[in-house]
Amino acid sequence: MKKFLYLLAAVAACAAAGAAGAHYTLKKEAPVVVETTVVHPDGSTSTTPSIYRTVNLTTDSYPDFTYAAEHSVDAVVYVKVTAIQQGYTPNNMLEYFFGFGSPSQRESVGSGSGVIIRQDGYIVTNNHVIAGANKIEVTLNDNKTYSATLLGTDPATDVALIKIDATGLPFIEMGDSDALRLGEWVLAIGSPYDLRQTITAGIVSAKGRSMPNTTGEFKIESFIQTDAAVNPGNSGGALVDKAGRLVGINTAIISQTGAYSGYSFAVPVNIVKRIVGDLMDFGSVRRALLGISMQNIDDKKASELKLSSPNGVYIADVAKGSAAEAAGVKKGDVLVAIDDKTVTDGASVQEMVTRYHPGDNATLTLIRDGRKKEVKVVFKGTVQENGTVDEDGAVAYFGAKLRPASQELLDAYNLKGGVEVVSVGEGKLAQQGVPEGFIIQYVNNQAVSKPQDVLDITKKAKRTVLLEGVNRNGRVSYYGFGL
Repeated sequence: MKKFLYLLAAVAACAAAGAAGAHYTLKKEAPVVVETTVVHPDGSTSTTPSIYRTVNLTTDSYPDFTYAAEHSVDAVVYVKVTAIQQGYTPNNMLEYFFGFGSPSQRESVGSGSGVIIRQDGYIVTNNHVIAGANKIEVTLNDNKTYSATLLGTDPATDVALIKIDATGLPFIEMGDSDALRLGEWVLAIGSPYDLRQTITAGIVSAKGRSMPNTTGEFKIESFIQTDAAVNPGNSGGALVDKAGRLVGINTAIISQTGAYSGYSFAVPVNIVKRIVGDLMDFGSVRRALLGISMQNIDDKKASELKLSSPNGVYIADVAKGSAAEAAGVKKGDVLVAIDDKTVTDGASVQEMVTRYHPGDNATLTLIRDGRKKEVKVVFKGTVQENGTVDEDGAVAYFGAKLRPASQELLDAYNLKGGVEVVSVGEGKLAQQGVPEGFIIQYVNNQAVSKPQDVLDITKKAKRTVLLEGVNRNGRVSYYGFGL
């Protein structure tokens, strides 16, 4: 009974010291009965036998997030987005019920957050924050507002890069999301419900997390899951570690109400680095492709394949002409590592591969017929270099495919010449909303009749490219992008 009272006294002392802003650190020890030493802020000590780990209390509070918060908050910005939505205004009750009417436009306004990553105005946010924007405005913590230019987006990772014309800005240094540990403290900073520069704290609940994707779109998902409170408006904001380093971009929550319910998700900064680097250098993401279809492995599958553990992914198919086929990967292989990094599931494979560029080399560790096998792979890309000609004669142009417009198509629109956008793909044309079937008549005010004309004029352009042409509905449209 006396020992039990000592234990209660020690616990009470810890609680009192914690309430006064005490500092504690935990040392990893075996979960056996040990003597707990408590060092109080006044220098006195007390001991008691317990199964608890050693606790060291000092006059400094812990967890102390003041440095991380003050170091980071000025580099997290409020992003306001204005979009013009096309619609119809009914002129009578019949049109109202059947969805017809006169064409009309209305302005919609949304908001989110962004993170300054360089002092010269480069800002990372989410693709879904700025999607469809006609105007982007950024407001800093000092209430200065700037117009922002969209430099590029990557829907597959939900990352976008924008820029404002300013220098000497506060920015957040990028950390290493791979070094994050489960249970580590992190801060989420953003503007939920227009409450700007709001800071919440939580721990890393899981890594490499994926979420159900009902849209059918290809997504690279290997999220950091935290219990830091994130709400609408936090999207694009910063997830930082205790040192104030950027470790993720807050992106999503799982909720039945649309508000925070205990789970939030961030794109790891190591993925963000790769995407942002490509958007800065090329204006689009040069994504590496391995070319496999894969399945996660459960205990039953592991038993069937006679594996020692369910780690790795089962290769269900290998695409013809892919990097995997060229490396000698076969259907039925189990991929367990890429360059000595262990594969745990499909999400981890996606995260690893997205860090490579087309043309990069890697070593794949496979299990085939019960034996380990290493093969060398050279990754291929999703976007061909400008000017690359396919077997069907289509020419690559910033991720899109071009070919001379057929005479039948020209006659249909009463045009003398033009170049058809056969497919948009991923790249600058897709980012600017150029639709498939668009016929390019002029590039930088110069008439074009074949893809090579488009390429030649683009090469001579110093800053921007302006495309003028006709959409499938016959309406003349204009699209511009920076080089």
